[in-house]
Amino acid sequence: QVQLVESGGGLVQPGGSLRLSCAASGIIFNIYNMAWYRQPPGKQRELVAFITVSGNTNYADSAKGRFTISRDNAKNTVYLQMNSLKPEDTAVYYCTVPRLSGSWGPGTQVTVSS
Repeated sequence: QVQLVESGGGLVQPGGSLRLSCAASGIIFNIYNMAWYRQPPGKQRELVAFITVSGNTNYADSAKGRFTISRDNAKNTVYLQMNSLKPEDTAVYYCTVPRLSGSWGPGTQVTVSS
């Protein structure tokens, strides 16, 4: 059974940066695409970024040019580098294995505020 644990969230000022990490266990990590989602307060969960097993990436329009998703198969970890953060990026961020229904970690809170 897959287990996902996100970390790296926190409080940051507008314009700042954070690097989120998601450690996966219980799966053969390098055969699965991975994704980051977020859920802003009072809103539905939304896709932020996606990375394939070969390293191809795709981003939500809101993340393009500011966020970078990457993976380290040796560490079974996927990352989300977030730069130029805005207050509207405030959300709980989750990683998931899209092929494995219900594979969500507990999430990590990101708050962008001055």
